[in-house]
Amino acid sequence: MGNGVKEGVVRLRDDAEPVLPAHVSSKSDHRQVLSSLLSGALAGALAKTAVAPLDRTKIIFQVSSKRFSAKEAFRLLYFTYLHEGFLSLWRGNSATMVRVVPYAAIQFSAHEEYKRLLGSYYGFRGEALPPWPRLLAGALAGTTAASLTYPLDLVRARMAVTPKEMYSNIFHVFIRISREEGLKTLYHGFVPTVLGVIPYAGLSFFTYETLKSLHREYSGRPQPYPFERMIFGACAGLIGQSASYPLDVVRRRMQTAGVTGHQRASIARTMRSIVREEGVVRGLYKGLSMNWLKGPIAVGISFTTFDLMQILLRHLQS
Repeated sequence: MGNGVKEGVVRLRDDAEPVLPAHVSSKSDHRQVLSSLLSGALAGALAKTAVAPLDRTKIIFQVSSKRFSAKEAFRLLYFTYLHEGFLSLWRGNSATMVRVVPYAAIQFSAHEEYKRLLGSYYGFRGEALPPWPRLLAGALAGTTAASLTYPLDLVRARMAVTPKEMYSNIFHVFIRISREEGLKTLYHGFVPTVLGVIPYAGLSFFTYETLKSLHREYSGRPQPYPFERMIFGACAGLIGQSASYPLDVVRRRMQTAGVTGHQRASIARTMRSIVREEGVVRGLYKGLSMNWLKGPIAVGISFTTFDLMQILLRHLQS
């Protein structure tokens, strides 16, 4: 372009990728972050609401010593509906939304940022990251979101396993826990949560991104159809949740110890207690079959919604 290039005009690098001037790039980055936050929030809300009754049932079994079976799970759903009404199947969902909306927004937005940062470091575009950075981006995104929203997860678990008379609303849970058990209780179970999130988020995002990459390579189409995204997301959820499930059981026990009669203990002691009372498979993998039903549905909806919202918002901006 020579010396005739004016300040503010888009310049090109050697690889022909456009480099935007600082003020344009900054605006674009802000729009991108807001777009990711909005898409992630909607994706999380839709996914969790769709599977809320199954999620609540799973938590009830996780924190008790009852033996899990599909028959018992659906019997619990039926009796809850009969005695407490249809909407009671979504009890605790308001707390779930208060947690999930910021969690999903932060996780998806952080994932996009980590992909961009790692892509820049390794010299790749975000969606074409090599396997290890792709896995790392997902793990970091999950850890970031879990760290910032953990107390809301604990509150949701408490509301899911207690009768309505014990906690009237989300704020009541915070007040009672703070007053009766101390503020540090709000982060009880945080370590197993993070230890579980690392493989869960890492493998989920890794699997989904890898399947999309393979699809581009073998189909010749730049974008998968929505039902293909759902399938990719379902596979991602199945792999991610199976890998991290025992730690999910442990964190639920730790989160609800104050209201279920279980002794508050460390990760190792909680895990030993579960294994001693219920066995390895029946204890640490209790409710996994229900997770295989709800997990792929939720993750499929989540990833698909996020991608389609991103495409829509880019189209509207252009």
